Amino acid sequence: MRVEVLDGVERRRRWSRDDKMRIIEETLAPGAVVTEIARRHGISTSLVFTWRRRARLASVVSAGPKLVPVQLTPAAAESVSSTEAPAAIPSRRRRGLIEIELGGGKRVSVDENVDADALGRVLDVLSRR
Repeated sequence: MRVEVLDGVERRRRWSRDDKMRIIEETLAPGAVVTEIARRHGISTSLVFTWRRRARLASVVSAGPKLVPVQLTPAAAESVSSTEAPAAIPSRRRRGLIEIELGGGKRVSVDENVDADALGRVLDVLSRR
């Protein structure tokens, strides 16, 4: 059994970022029991869960935009005559049409006039479902 004596005014241990990440990675292993890992390192279980939560939040913030595969479809061979009303143009031929496939059968189609903030909110809600 290992005993660590803390002397002096400061009684808190300081954990380096590498030590924290190593302990977090231990808890993420299949079959790992957080309480056993915390006990082995002499820290409270709640502190390990706090480190995990902060690491998860930091990874979400630092991840930034993600690249996803894009599939371009060839333009329709037929041209739309200038006499047709814009409402008669099928949606897949609209200028600047973007289709975002989220997986699980979810798809969002927007054109070049979409409000970016509103689209961001819609995608955020759909990604959580």
